Amino acid sequence: MANSITDVKGITVGSVEDLDALTGCTVILTGREGAVCGVDVRGSAPGTRETDLLSPLNAVERVHAVLLAGGSAFGLDAACGVMEYLEEEEIGHKTSTAIVPIVPAAVLYDLGVGNPKVRPDRKMGYLACKKAGKEVREGNVGAGTGATIGKLRGYVNSTKGGMGTWSITLNNGLTVGAIVAVNAFGDVFDPEKGRIVAGVRDDNGVIVGSCRTFQALSGIKVEGEVLTNTTIAVVACNAKFNKIQANKMAQMAHNGLAKVIRPVHTNYDGDTVFALATGEVEADVNIAGYLAAEALARAVLRAVYAAETVKGIKSWRD
Repeated sequence: MANSITDVKGITVGSVEDLDALTGCTVILTGREGAVCGVDVRGSAPGTRETDLLSPLNAVERVHAVLLAGGSAFGLDAACGVMEYLEEEEIGHKTSTAIVPIVPAAVLYDLGVGNPKVRPDRKMGYLACKKAGKEVREGNVGAGTGATIGKLRGYVNSTKGGMGTWSITLNNGLTVGAIVAVNAFGDVFDPEKGRIVAGVRDDNGVIVGSCRTFQALSGIKVEGEVLTNTTIAVVACNAKFNKIQANKMAQMAHNGLAKVIRPVHTNYDGDTVFALATGEVEADVNIAGYLAAEALARAVLRAVYAAETVKGIKSWRD
């Protein structure tokens, strides 16, 4: 077991990044048969694709990949490269005249960190699929390459975010995993350490957090870097779920974000969680949803601890 989302049988992950432009994308492939998928969008500034299709009211049950990307709305273009790869592999929803890959996607805003003219595109999405495998890299990779946390005092006083993953397996064979790109408006709090580990910093580089910053600053203008956030994630399990249950799992998984990100789901975030079910074992959706929240919370912390300092934006390790 790798303690990553790829511990769920059939799930593979590929990431591509531009370390000069500080952006990238991450693709979660679901195998030739696809996976049942749900979604829950809690942030008020989302950038997404194909989320309407995931409603239980709509016809198509299975998706063949999920894309997480930087680049704000521009980054949704990378999903076309994922579709191109899947079509070449003859993976997708079969119609009378063509195979149509179903690829939901969500993006985060990283344009202010590196080069805003370089964004995840069709080529990057295609390459991410080519690199997909069981090993999952963390930190400044893929969709988390330009991610930052706690920008209330601007990028220079924020903390570097990134990609993280984790999984949990029960004795009955149920495996639940999560992968997340953490680019939050709020601070990241580690319950085991009992303190903030990523967020707003003072002029000496000490993490003081959003609450103390709100108290210290009067007449805060909510503009500029403060608006450029969003945490995006995928949780996956090997359970036999329908779309109603997958959507419930996505909903419950948000509890993991709320556990470690404070505040979360703000007007300045587009927080989105997709949930995948590969259909291998019988399971209770309440248990799967709880485990998804626990795995997602751990994945957020791993993203913080794996991130590296870039362009003056300090990481936890520094």
